[in-house]
Amino acid sequence: SWVVVKEKGASAYTRFDVVGWGNPVRVNVRVADGRWYGNVPELVGEIKGQAAEALIPRIREAVKSYGYSDYGSYAAWPGPNSNSFVQHILSEVPELGRALPPTAIGKDWRENGLYAGWTPSRTGLQASLYGLAGVTFGWVEGIEINLLGLVAGFDLQRPALKLPGWGRVGL
Repeated sequence: SWVVVKEKGASAYTRFDVVGWGNPVRVNVRVADGRWYGNVPELVGEIKGQAAEALIPRIREAVKSYGYSDYGSYAAWPGPNSNSFVQHILSEVPELGRALPPTAIGKDWRENGLYAGWTPSRTGLQASLYGLAGVTFGWVEGIEINLLGLVAGFDLQRPALKLPGWGRVGL
């Protein structure tokens, strides 16, 4: 997963992503809406206008504050990985009001081991053990049970089941 921004008056988008080789945090290495290993990207959310203008500087700061930007700091499972990176941005800028899909393995990874506190959106509570096991109850995130990075649960905002490997199944 990755994050894309476009400042007012800019001629192009800026894409931030993380990979497992070289310098993990990358800027504009691929096109904003490019495929990832042949897969069409899934738009998780879009914010425009004045709201976007206010949030973009905070998103840029969140990218800079990501603690796993050194060579060799990437771990595909359980994290930190590209989904952990985007989750970090969502946590640092909860006003984005978005949640990664249940198929985003690594989104619940926590560096400090046992975590109990707010969900990234600050609309609920989450408990997690390194992202390997945990529960989430939040308006934005829904109800989730995480075991070994696989998520099952229910989406409250847009009613749907969250199934491991399938993602959202519902309306």
